[in-house]
Amino acid sequence: MIKPEHLKKGDKVALVSLSWGGIGNPEYIHKYDIAKKRLLDEFGIELVPMPHALLGEKYVAEHPEDRASDLMEAFKDPTIKGIFCAIGGDDTIRTLPYIDFDVIKNNPKIFMGYSDSTINHFMMHKAGLVSYYGPTVMCEIAEYVKMFDYTKEAMENILFKDSKDLEIKSSPEWSDHFVAWDIKNINVSKKMIKEEHGYEIIQGKGVVSGPVLGGCIDVFYMAYDTSIWPTDWENKILLLETSEVQMKPEELKDMLIQVGEKEVFDKVLGIIVGKPYQGVYYDEYKSVIKDVLKMFNKEDLPVLYNVNIGHAFPNGIIPLGTLMEVDYDNKKIKLLESATK
Repeated sequence: MIKPEHLKKGDKVALVSLSWGGIGNPEYIHKYDIAKKRLLDEFGIELVPMPHALLGEKYVAEHPEDRASDLMEAFKDPTIKGIFCAIGGDDTIRTLPYIDFDVIKNNPKIFMGYSDSTINHFMMHKAGLVSYYGPTVMCEIAEYVKMFDYTKEAMENILFKDSKDLEIKSSPEWSDHFVAWDIKNINVSKKMIKEEHGYEIIQGKGVVSGPVLGGCIDVFYMAYDTSIWPTDWENKILLLETSEVQMKPEELKDMLIQVGEKEVFDKVLGIIVGKPYQGVYYDEYKSVIKDVLKMFNKEDLPVLYNVNIGHAFPNGIIPLGTLMEVDYDNKKIKLLESATK
């Protein structure tokens, strides 16, 4: 897999709206302003909106070709060193017909997002590029009052530095609190809770190493039977997380069965699973995962649970395509190589 160069002060990063275009709505544009100022003040990088990124949800929804054009132009532009997704959504798959995978391959740079951006991460994987399952502009980077320390440190450690041997630890605190997006709430912080569980082992043991591949299971089905659904799950570590929709346990069971029917569980070395959004169905999801793996005779496949990734508050970054070690005996995740060059 091709690694992009790390970010440094003075770099420009592109803002893209590849799914939901709400960041350009008048009621939400203040989130863009917060993120732009924060990235400059705290990271020393400039956020540059691509031509269609701030045109609002109606325009973005109606023009998948322009969303894709923004992504392609961001990769082509030599002054752009990273690409940050505004937010997820449920519509990224409609950009697929307009994607030039050679452009991605020949112009490697940091691409970061989560949720529906899982579809984009599969695109990056097809192009052979390491990508970064992590914060979005509208949510984490534009968090009211301040970014979560855990998220900020993940960006600093993984996007700006040599991250070889970095341990990705469990956050000591988390939040189930949602603050409504409204300019009148810009001084309202999320309430934090002490983390009582940390990483948990659902089943299995041992130490495995391999590249991580996966994302938000809610949108996997959109990639099935397309050119971007990975065919090389062998010796990978599967990343799974669920969205803010808070699907019922029986719905998660159906989705996991589909993954099993794609023979993914037969090929991967282990699984890491994100903390459920707001902690809802925390124990139920554990039981479902264990039950489905038993259905596929994978009772020894190791599963580490409650990782701060994706829709968890706070979230960190998992570099997809980078060699990682998961120690299921000691509940540890470590990068075996730097996620950037």
